[in-house]
Amino acid sequence: MSRIPVFASPLLLGFDELERRLDLASKASGDSYPPYNIERFPPHDDGSENFRITLAVAGFTRTDIDITLENRQLTVRGKQKDEAGHEFLHRGIAARQFSKSFILAEGMDVTGARMQNGLLAIDMRKSPPDRVVRRIDIKE
Repeated sequence: MSRIPVFASPLLLGFDELERRLDLASKASGDSYPPYNIERFPPHDDGSENFRITLAVAGFTRTDIDITLENRQLTVRGKQKDEAGHEFLHRGIAARQFSKSFILAEGMDVTGARMQNGLLAIDMRKSPPDRVVRRIDIKE
């Protein structure tokens, strides 16, 4: 069965990249480790909004985690180093690596990240879009 693209309408021009990002997001949504929250805060007077992604990263240190933003894709990667010389009789605390990606909308800006009590918080701000009206001249 063939798949009909969501943005196949001839009235939607230039949305190929958005469709690609939606495909990426749907593929990444199946992994639930580490657990996370996404919060939205009340809008400011200027119309901007603040968001926060909080990931539960117990057992990881700041040096074990890498946060990158490339082409509006926020990626959080964690990798713990195996401690040589440890002999575990039981290992119930997972020490596995992870990669979690979030697609950010146009106008979203990552303002900072902090780690406290095993929780990694990444703060973002979304500014309202500029309304641009431009007249297009018709040439002969």
